[in-house]
Amino acid sequence: MKLGYAILYVADVPATVAFYERAFGLACRFRHEDQYAELETGATALAFANETFVASSGVQFARNRAEHVAAGAEIALVCEDVAVRFKAALAAGAMSVIEPTQKPWGQTVSYVRDCNGFLVELCSAVSE
Repeated sequence: MKLGYAILYVADVPATVAFYERAFGLACRFRHEDQYAELETGATALAFANETFVASSGVQFARNRAEHVAAGAEIALVCEDVAVRFKAALAAGAMSVIEPTQKPWGQTVSYVRDCNGFLVELCSAVSE
């Protein structure tokens, strides 16, 4: 097996795609109407599905909202300059959670919440 997609259920797919393009510099690689979209992120696609459409199929889930505590999950985006990307995300409307921090193992890590309140880690690659 291999991980093909990470799919976040969101209230507004086009607005979320636009946010991720502005905040993180990701490009949309596929969109189906306002129901589903995929962003180009390497081997595994980051995708968004309209939560109303998903719920209509019988799937139950907690909805991501900025005013609620973040879900017990995150996506991690690896980048070259975490501090620069963190500032760009904030300028695009992301909410600051943890500013860039150097970890004992050499990685720089920061956290923001996206336009839906979902947790996004911005981090450098782990050095071996």
